Amino acid sequence: MFNSERLRIARERRGLTQRALAEAAGLTSKTISNYEKAGIFEPIASDSMERIASVLEYPIEFFLDRDVPSLTPEAVSFRAMTKLSAQKRDSALGAGKLAQELSAWIDGQFKLPKPNIPDCSFDGYSEPERAARAVREAWGIGELSISNIIHLLEANGVRVFSLAENCVEVDAFSFWMDEKPFVLLNTMKTPERSRFDAAHELGHLVLHKHSSNNGRQAEQDADRFASALLMPERSILASVPRMPSLDQLVLLKKNWKVSLAALVRRTFDVGLSSEWHYRQLAIELNRRGYRTGEPQGMPEREKSLILEKVFTSLHSQGVKRVEILKQLRFPADEIGALTFNNRFFMEAIAGDGLSSSIKHKRPPHLSLVK
Repeated sequence: MFNSERLRIARERRGLTQRALAEAAGLTSKTISNYEKAGIFEPIASDSMERIASVLEYPIEFFLDRDVPSLTPEAVSFRAMTKLSAQKRDSALGAGKLAQELSAWIDGQFKLPKPNIPDCSFDGYSEPERAARAVREAWGIGELSISNIIHLLEANGVRVFSLAENCVEVDAFSFWMDEKPFVLLNTMKTPERSRFDAAHELGHLVLHKHSSNNGRQAEQDADRFASALLMPERSILASVPRMPSLDQLVLLKKNWKVSLAALVRRTFDVGLSSEWHYRQLAIELNRRGYRTGEPQGMPEREKSLILEKVFTSLHSQGVKRVEILKQLRFPADEIGALTFNNRFFMEAIAGDGLSSSIKHKRPPHLSLVK
């Protein structure tokens, strides 16, 4: 028996319309439409789902009757909802559902950090700067620069996954599901902008857990939170001169691992740049092409430490990639897309045969260093 929702997820992940899938599989559009409306169903033609699975390059087992994680557009913090096509939105939501399944599978094998996300969605703490200070205090990082934002999120129970190239129009998004926080990050942006995206999504998790995380005001609040989290006011005031030049900021931005544009804006927010000076810096930044090319950028992108530890542990046990694929029932490219193309999964665990089943008397505990 097949699950129609899984058919819809796979089709949307591949960016195909019902008509395009039907033509490629040698079926009618009506057949695909009926299958996606059927709930739990058995195909009339025994080879229909095999043909569909072949076109979508998903294992036939993926479509078998299993519960599908829920995720609605209203629960997700999309950055520019009005500019996002329905096709890209649905593909990203599909990634979010697969991320939940992958996360549940990992939870069944390993003991991960429990969520430790301050709830600042109530009056008194919903102001972004104050919320950022509350998070820093709760996590014990004071005014220190955040060396790796993804590792910090994971150490505090956030499940962080990557978005595939077919979701390049989506900056990042986050959501709460069953009291677990999730963040999915676009890997096509500069490392500095990706760090800001991660902090921005944390802002949604902290500020909008019990309210709308969509809309212009919510996005502005998440931006202000990210700026304050990555560049604490006291740290900026102690390091950046008044009315700084762009060249000075280029040299200083590495202290906080942020983009030049973000630091330029922060100097205005904390009163180091007048409005006129801020505008001049922004004009010069654009003139030099620093909006698209980051000067003195970070050498490499930050990635998940949890996922690296998970697949390293599995590799040390002799678990092969084919067995992981068998258990998850995912295509290999989808796992790679969600795991920052983790080298341990894509290379070290690769093998042709099945190894012993994944069994732990006690789930290993994965610890992270902030």
